[in-house]
Amino acid sequence: MPSTPLANGTPLGGGEITEVTASTAVVIADDKPGISMMEQLVPEITTHALSYLDYPSLCRLSMTNSLMRKAANDDNAWKALYHKDFTMEQDGITPVNGWKAYYATTRAIISVNTEFFSIIRERSLQAMARLWLNSDYVKCIHASGELFSGYNEVIQSWQLCFNWEQGFDFQVHTVRTRILSDMAWVTMKAYLNEDGGPFLITNVFEFHNGRWHMVHHHSSVMLLDDVNQQVVVH
Repeated sequence: MPSTPLANGTPLGGGEITEVTASTAVVIADDKPGISMMEQLVPEITTHALSYLDYPSLCRLSMTNSLMRKAANDDNAWKALYHKDFTMEQDGITPVNGWKAYYATTRAIISVNTEFFSIIRERSLQAMARLWLNSDYVKCIHASGELFSGYNEVIQSWQLCFNWEQGFDFQVHTVRTRILSDMAWVTMKAYLNEDGGPFLITNVFEFHNGRWHMVHHHSSVMLLDDVNQQVVVH
């Protein structure tokens, strides 16, 4: 094999420029043969680098090779992504199945919660009936303060809401989730228009037969100021 001088002409010993074989140059360039640059990074640096990736990118990275899969499945990377995409409120918890599973479940809950508001916007009673768990312990408290208990009463209450001529197009903000095994709850603020004060909403979901179902909905009107003015709800 022909010998090859170092590209930068760096002396290798007693001050003379020495020619080395190509295979020797590889060893010199990498003092840890067989270990990639990614593997040589300390975990903190790897986690920091991965924190710049979004959810799809982190998933794609895990499918490239075994090394990237190990890095992309690191619990600290998914914890950082959770804090970036959702909230810092749950920094102190330790999810039973790890942060990757907790992140995926949170995305599923957010999706179901978004579907709830789409159903209200479209006034689809059939979709609302599918969303709720068919059980006698489900509860629904509308902004009017009325309590409806049991599946039939709850769905009838939504039928009354959907029969109103005025439609609803909520703008939802400050969404926060918490998940415990097969139960999750979501809190948020929802605005009907820019001038009116927000509704404070809590939705509770349970996981049954491979799906998340709503079991509790509570909507109340937020006080507008210190003199206890409220949005009028008809």
